[in-house]
Amino acid sequence: MKRLNYKHLQYFHAVAEEGSVLAAARRLNVTPQTISGQLRLLEDELGNQLFAKAGRGLELTDAGRVALDYTREMFRLGDELQEVMHQETTERPLEFRVGIVDALPKSIAHRLLSPALAGPGRMRIICHEEQMPVLIGELAVHRLDLVLADSPIPSGMNVRCFSHPLGRSPLACFASPLLIKLFPGRFPDCLHDAPLLLPTDTASGLRTELLSWLARMGISMRISGEFDDSALLQAFGSEGHGFFFAPSAIRDEICAKYDVQCIGEVTELVQEFYAVSAERKISHKAVKLITDNVTAALIGPAAAGGNPQN
Repeated sequence: MKRLNYKHLQYFHAVAEEGSVLAAARRLNVTPQTISGQLRLLEDELGNQLFAKAGRGLELTDAGRVALDYTREMFRLGDELQEVMHQETTERPLEFRVGIVDALPKSIAHRLLSPALAGPGRMRIICHEEQMPVLIGELAVHRLDLVLADSPIPSGMNVRCFSHPLGRSPLACFASPLLIKLFPGRFPDCLHDAPLLLPTDTASGLRTELLSWLARMGISMRISGEFDDSALLQAFGSEGHGFFFAPSAIRDEICAKYDVQCIGEVTELVQEFYAVSAERKISHKAVKLITDNVTAALIGPAAAGGNPQN
């Protein structure tokens, strides 16, 4: 495909903003004939008429309005590029692109990222939330610097990425005060026939372990909802739609934010947290700050310090 001429787009953008060729010519300090000729070339390249006559001026066609949206973004990015390039190297913010598995609790993700944000120098963090396979694919082609996940890379994925253990937390069970009153008794016996909110199969590696634990305890619950997103699951839990499980490390935050109560902890069920990188030995400054500063206060006895898994 032939590349568009940047100068043609600049002339088009000026005419669209000024409303006439003559006004655009004065702004750009060129002749009206030059602008008219360049616009015809651009319309030929795009295969669409961009302007229609409107009295003594011009108005954009539908195709012209689409083109204007693109040129505005192009010139905005161009201005931003110039601004960044004119800064001293030490003043430029370090861009940190992070993928967060959607089943990972948001509070945990924020805590894990905090050391990077508190580090020296300016940082611009860009977070994307998706399911694990999508994020690992983006990481493998270096569109992301790091993926935060609640499980290591699935064994079936043929990518050269490495899972660095960050820590773990036992699971706790939560519910709204009203739901707790409807199902009284000691935990976990009180869960018999109660509604249960679960992460989807693809969203969490803990779903199978949780259901297996309930089966071992002889507890039968009704699955009343399944969610990719942990925050949405907890929001439903706050409205009394079911009991739900989350890391006990963020118990206080969950109770305060969603007005729920913690009714018990399952020490044998542990949610783990991983930093997944495209390199075995981490060199990115922000990623290194995260892996070097995971503390026991954050998520209990940390698994950090173990060998990365590929």
